[in-house]
Amino acid sequence: MLRLFLHWILNAVALLIVSHFVEGFHVSSFISALIAVIVIGLFNATLGLFLKIITLPLGILTFGIFFLIINAVILWFSSKFVPGFAVTTFGAAFWGALALAVLHLLFGFIGLSRKKPS
Repeated sequence: MLRLFLHWILNAVALLIVSHFVEGFHVSSFISALIAVIVIGLFNATLGLFLKIITLPLGILTFGIFFLIINAVILWFSSKFVPGFAVTTFGAAFWGALALAVLHLLFGFIGLSRKKPS
């Protein structure tokens, strides 16, 4: 349970970091970031999974780059439902998705989001 809470907090912090570097990607507060992470997660687990399964051949053909576009769509779509979280253009959503992917990769490298061995 603590690990889930840590992931939630880290994802919210990642959203706040991205909002400082990507123009057109705005998060007004930490509470908005926390809510946005939940909404993004729900959309990613449902709509995102469906889109990734449907477009799997295209994702393989582009070596996974197309999945970044799907993540951008999920970010842009989620911003329509969360007050205090706004993505103004698809370009901002794309660069935000790329920045979030890099941040999650860095979190994994430094061990913040790595699973503990059992």
